[in-house]
Amino acid sequence: MSVLVTGGNGFIGSALCEKLCRDGMLAKGIVRSLDSKFDKKKYVAMGNLSPETNWGVALKGISHVVHLAAKAHVAKYSDSEFLSEIRRLNVETTLHLARQAACAGVKRFVFISSIKVNGEFTKAGQLFTADDAPNPKDPYGISKYEAEQALFELSSKTGMELVVIRPPLVYGPGVKANFELMMRWLVSGMPLPLAAVTENRRSLIALDNLIDLIVTCLYHPSAANQTFLVSDGEDLSTAALLNRIANAMRCRARLFYIPDSLLKFGLIALNKPEIYQRLCGSLQLDSTKTQQHLNWAPPISVDEGLWRTAGPFRR
Repeated sequence: MSVLVTGGNGFIGSALCEKLCRDGMLAKGIVRSLDSKFDKKKYVAMGNLSPETNWGVALKGISHVVHLAAKAHVAKYSDSEFLSEIRRLNVETTLHLARQAACAGVKRFVFISSIKVNGEFTKAGQLFTADDAPNPKDPYGISKYEAEQALFELSSKTGMELVVIRPPLVYGPGVKANFELMMRWLVSGMPLPLAAVTENRRSLIALDNLIDLIVTCLYHPSAANQTFLVSDGEDLSTAALLNRIANAMRCRARLFYIPDSLLKFGLIALNKPEIYQRLCGSLQLDSTKTQQHLNWAPPISVDEGLWRTAGPFRR
């Protein structure tokens, strides 16, 4: 098996390339530019990806593609231009790669989508499933859904197998953005007004678990032309997650109590209702189909995933 991995130096891509090489597969990571830290036998520089990128050289001898590269935010664009630009990057560029992959004889194309295709939050007891009607709300989720649709249409015409994976928030060693920010708050001893947020539930996926599923989807015959949701299998409230992260970092979560209604009022008054939803809302998914269809289970627990993530903070 020879695998082309777009976003080869990203948070997920770099871990996937390392895993594939350890397993004895030929992995070729796509990066924007090469420097001394990259093994030129394992990485290919392609510049900024676009609907005009020529993938001919990169696809030579490749049997499988994992497409991770995507844009979640596009700077320097007005709101009216944002959706158009993110469609160009996440839909047109993806389809352009897939067309050339099919022409090059690639057997299977694994597309890493997002749970945002299903929606932004769930009600109590109503988990997202892979067979739900898509309901994306923001430009990123819309672009991922449109890319899925275009890829399935291409797959039906060309015979190239397609696998779509929709992960929730991914955490692991080297995680950035909001998850890293939470860890920095905790390790600094900052008091956080989130002790009351115990009723919501969020699905997460450890990096090692996601990588294991991607590798499974590269070779498993039952993965072809399917859409899968994936999580660690243990959904946590915000307060529980913060306490578990703090435990992994060997520090104490300084959470104090503010009524949910007051927290909501304060964030709305600050014009930050989306922060309230992220902190206090639920987003749960059901990965039963994934586990049964592929005979797959997450190889590590939430606590093990958090322990590995927190390594640099413990040091």
